[in-house]
Amino acid sequence: MHVEPITCYRPRPDAAAAFSVPHRVSDDPAEARAWAEAREASFAAIACPGAAGPDGGDEGAALERAHDLLAERVADGTLLRDGTPCYYLYRLRRSGRELTGIVAACSVDDCNNGVVRRVEATSRDLEDAHVRHIAATGCQSAPVLLAYRDNPVLEALVEAAKTADPLYDFTDEEATRHSVWRVARPAAVESLRLMLEHVGRAYVVGAHHRAAAAARVCQAMRTEGGERSSGAEAYNYLLCALFPASQVRLLPRHVVVADTAGLDEGELVAALERAGLVVGPRREEPVAPAERGRMGMYAFGAWRELSRGGVGAGEETDASVAWDRVVADVLGAREDGRARSASPLASPAELERAAGEGGVALALFPPSTGEAMAVADAGRTLPAGSTWLEPAPRDGLFVRRVSHRASLIDGARPRRA
Repeated sequence: MHVEPITCYRPRPDAAAAFSVPHRVSDDPAEARAWAEAREASFAAIACPGAAGPDGGDEGAALERAHDLLAERVADGTLLRDGTPCYYLYRLRRSGRELTGIVAACSVDDCNNGVVRRVEATSRDLEDAHVRHIAATGCQSAPVLLAYRDNPVLEALVEAAKTADPLYDFTDEEATRHSVWRVARPAAVESLRLMLEHVGRAYVVGAHHRAAAAARVCQAMRTEGGERSSGAEAYNYLLCALFPASQVRLLPRHVVVADTAGLDEGELVAALERAGLVVGPRREEPVAPAERGRMGMYAFGAWRELSRGGVGAGEETDASVAWDRVVADVLGAREDGRARSASPLASPAELERAAGEGGVALALFPPSTGEAMAVADAGRTLPAGSTWLEPAPRDGLFVRRVSHRASLIDGARPRRA
């Protein structure tokens, strides 16, 4: 892989906890708006332009405001420019779990030629939103999350670098401890770069839409630059955090469908059975799937277990069964907006409330990282929004400029009214 050190803007150590936001905030305007209101100078309104103004406001104005807010945080010293190319090591600890990633810049060409492989499909609408955000701010403002097969020598280099004092070290509101080390010594940087060249393949396990958007922005800027483009420009790389696969834990994104497509309970059960699923009896207590090939379904005021046979390495994933067989084939809700992903942290009671009296909720078993990687190696993808990396790095700790255009962020003259 081609994985280079980065230059970036990053918050002052004393401002890192208050400025950064949970990864999910960037894709949820309502949550981002709440964060922006509670923490006026946080990254929320920059990461999600919908938080910068009233709901339903003009997107162009909100994007411009996101750019200006980013420039303000640079001007007031909240964000510092680190102009020395370096790697950052990012360790997350929560509830006895620990994972450490390398924050760096991954070649977009590796994303296009199969060295970096997608685990999930993407939605064009969400891709478009991230493309517009990069275009407006000129920055990649949160890392794409990658997993690679464990490399003991690389992990030894990472562990050795973590003996120094961390640049950031704080515990967030969700009891996750975030520790970041800066690797800037030329010999250490070169050692990491050379070892990363030996990583033969990596897999996108989070921020799939940002990865796709970065590739589209790169192609557009290459076209604009024409023969002047050398391939070394910042837009040819995407901000990423690479984690050993053994440390990565993926959670399932549960599924909620607004209605049963007019089916009564008996008709729904019969349709599921025709789709090749074994439908268990009604239960009052929630069904938490205990193994791959089983899922819980809440509908008509009760839970049932759905199961399938033939679960093997080359078979469908649970997410594919949920979206293809149940959501699409039985409920016809794949394309019309009636179905959505739900938080992997949602409790059974929250799923019941989300389904309401007339809807359906599906509780899924988590896929293993190996299962997700095997899907990608087979040239397939999981449905969009079906997995979640937990815990995940926070947004706003690394802001990487990729545009060559003059910007307020870099101290250019203010735009005229």
